[in-house]
Amino acid sequence: MDSESIRQKHTQHLFPAAKNFYKEPIVIIEGKNAHVKDLDGNSYLDFFAGILTVSIGHCNDEVNNAAKKQIDKLIHISSLYPVIPVVELAEKLANITPGRLDKCYFTASGTEADETAVMMAQLHTGNSELIALRYGYSGRSLLAQSLTAHSSWRALPTQVATIKHAMSPYCYRCPLKLKPSTCGAACADDIKELIATTTTGEIAGMLVEPIQGVGGFITPPLEYFKKAAEIIRNHGGLFISDEVQTGFGRTGKMWGIDNYGVEPDMITMAKGIANGFPISAVIATTEIAGALTKNTISTFGGNPVSCAAALKTIEIIERDKLADNSAKMGAILREGLDALKEKFPKSIGDVRGMGLMQAIEFVVDEPAGDRTPNPKTVDELMEETKKRGLLIGRGGLAGNIVRISPPLNISRDDVEKALEIFSDSLAAMSG
Repeated sequence: MDSESIRQKHTQHLFPAAKNFYKEPIVIIEGKNAHVKDLDGNSYLDFFAGILTVSIGHCNDEVNNAAKKQIDKLIHISSLYPVIPVVELAEKLANITPGRLDKCYFTASGTEADETAVMMAQLHTGNSELIALRYGYSGRSLLAQSLTAHSSWRALPTQVATIKHAMSPYCYRCPLKLKPSTCGAACADDIKELIATTTTGEIAGMLVEPIQGVGGFITPPLEYFKKAAEIIRNHGGLFISDEVQTGFGRTGKMWGIDNYGVEPDMITMAKGIANGFPISAVIATTEIAGALTKNTISTFGGNPVSCAAALKTIEIIERDKLADNSAKMGAILREGLDALKEKFPKSIGDVRGMGLMQAIEFVVDEPAGDRTPNPKTVDELMEETKKRGLLIGRGGLAGNIVRISPPLNISRDDVEKALEIFSDSLAAMSG
């Protein structure tokens, strides 16, 4: 089949809500390292990495070989039996996560991991209400949609009334109209009033992304989470770090929350853990894990093949010091993006992020300078970068933010090539 017939069949047989990027979606048929090819023979530099999932490059030989080896031994048996890859992965996660986290529960998606963490917080504390953040994204189930604070991702009205949304630490669009250099993370202080006015006063916890992914890589000030975690714990709750997008070296440290000096009570993870194989997990302390006394099962949670892929992925991240590479290449990427902001000040409102999790926020050039979101520019930019062989992501409440997240083992040459394409694309648009 050719690309056009694939696009037609996609329209014919998939839900209309399952949208694709680009006016004429590209049909990807293969990938290797940081590059992918489409059915028409075009090659692209992938700087979105399967939504931050292909953490060490497409079709990594070592990961694929580990998965193939496991496939020949055992593909599936369910969580009713202890399996060697599951036990080995749980031990590895206990060794590389901060603090006293030592008990894992495996599921198949980030949505399930977040759901599990919320349930565990409620069981452990005996409280039911939970704090999330505006602009946050937690998945597509009923609870996850209630946690999510994006109208475009909520198919139904809020179904879980126990979820309360705090202000996002969105410095570029500060809800309190303060300056990051002097505000002292005042948005964190508002969590106290949120709890006092919208809850019973005792909460189960707070689930937060260290950098808000779908929100547009919103990067909180460094003091934010220390203040937030203290407030949450003072009101009986647990602090849960949602590392679905920020985990495994993406921000320049193994865990996104490591950048903020906070020890979480639970961590949820998915995406980059297994380089594209479906697996997610929650890791908690022994005390928290023991709060679940009813029977539980996850049919595909801890699938042996996915666990084998995850073990090899983590081994490579540690062996090749890819968190360090993320920090180094991220610094080069950030320097280039900041230079673009200087070059195109009328359209680029903000550049932000950590490591290889960087964003550009586009705004309308208006005399009032009110930072009006400009999704049309992002539409055009994505088409221009696609023409030049670069794939990027988008996000934000208005869809006006470009998300940039190449594999963690990206080279300097590829980073510089991507920056060149960005510059050429923006120049073509402004010309």
